[in-house]
Amino acid sequence: MKRKIAFIGAGSMVFTRNLVRDLLTFPAFGDDLEIALCDISEKNLGYSKSAVERILKDGGYGAKMTTTTDRRVALEGADGVLTTIAVGKPGDTLVDCGIPEKYGVTVCVGDTRGPQGIFRYLRTIPAIMEIVRDMEKLCPDAVLLNYTNPMAMICRTIQEASSITTTGLCHSVQGTAMMLARWIGAPFEDITYLCAGINHQAHYLNYKWNGKDAYPLIREKILNDKEIYESEKVRNEMYLALNYYVTESSVHNSEYNAWFRKRPELIEQYLREGSTLTSEKIKSRLDPTGERRAERMNTWLAEPFTLERGHEYAAYIFNAIFGDYTIFEFNGNIRNFGLIDNLPHGCCVESPVEASRAGLRPIHVGPLPANLAILNGIHAQIEDMAVHAYLTGDRDLVYQCNYFDPNTSSVLSLKEIRAMTDEMFEAGKEWLPI
Repeated sequence: MKRKIAFIGAGSMVFTRNLVRDLLTFPAFGDDLEIALCDISEKNLGYSKSAVERILKDGGYGAKMTTTTDRRVALEGADGVLTTIAVGKPGDTLVDCGIPEKYGVTVCVGDTRGPQGIFRYLRTIPAIMEIVRDMEKLCPDAVLLNYTNPMAMICRTIQEASSITTTGLCHSVQGTAMMLARWIGAPFEDITYLCAGINHQAHYLNYKWNGKDAYPLIREKILNDKEIYESEKVRNEMYLALNYYVTESSVHNSEYNAWFRKRPELIEQYLREGSTLTSEKIKSRLDPTGERRAERMNTWLAEPFTLERGHEYAAYIFNAIFGDYTIFEFNGNIRNFGLIDNLPHGCCVESPVEASRAGLRPIHVGPLPANLAILNGIHAQIEDMAVHAYLTGDRDLVYQCNYFDPNTSSVLSLKEIRAMTDEMFEAGKEWLPI
């Protein structure tokens, strides 16, 4: 049976290259697959086209590739859709991160939560919903897998405002699980775990090696191996305090809590040099002519490239739903309807989901340990509030989100947060829907 998978934001060349490679390793997606690449930038689309052409040639695959700058052409009749878009001008990160930095609120990435993530969400979600509305008309039965950040707020919005089947994917769950296995010298195929929480701040509720609790081995490594401790100071300190290991990296998690970034000496103590995204760093990355991106893309295209399947979830999910129907369990971003008992009803959680011929089936987890529920709960509620700000047009909810963000409130007073948020609204007004 012929299948079509649309890549919206296909100019994200590394994502597109890796996900296409993974898809084509499944026999069900052989000669009958259409890979529809779409991006608003013809230049970026060209890089991804070259990468996919190389995969098709090197692998001897008979799949068909099409390219377009019109997403409706890519979406029409699609069975699966992947979103990897970025919205706005290259300098908009100066709004998201530069204005909070001026007030003393710093981050390393700023794409997930906090005032940086919320304004990125408000800039991104109108474009995402345009894609979703087109899907409702052109491929209403397709499965949408989102890779665009901020993950939780985007998925939460789609799942409230549309009937399209969707979940959001992040590689931090399997990536960290493999890292922990390396630390204790365990073959990853011997590891099992249960992981749940929210995006970038889910935790391994259990982590076992051949059925036995491996947490004592992890704790021993963190306490006694300086190299391991130093490699992930923030996450290791969180584990030693909370007793469960968190999925996303130290630089990300330093942004989500009140513990690590509120004073310069703490940043110096817990984070590697260069772990703060400064305005100077943002400006140095701007590439108005596209020359640096062209050089980077051409370098990647020239590098040796494996055709072996990677560890991203997307291809496995599509294979389970409309490939050879091999059931696949993964961690996805989905609304909390009876999944995690002590997180807010209807918020977006990252928890186990089963993909099969029947579609996506979320799996009940039960309650989180109380300390993790507190940690996750405040962010889940803030993300819900941001989504309602967009859906209702209520700007005041954005201010409320920023008042309660742990990193922001550890540094600023209410009056300062209001002033900062005012500046962010004014500077980003070209793109903001409210």
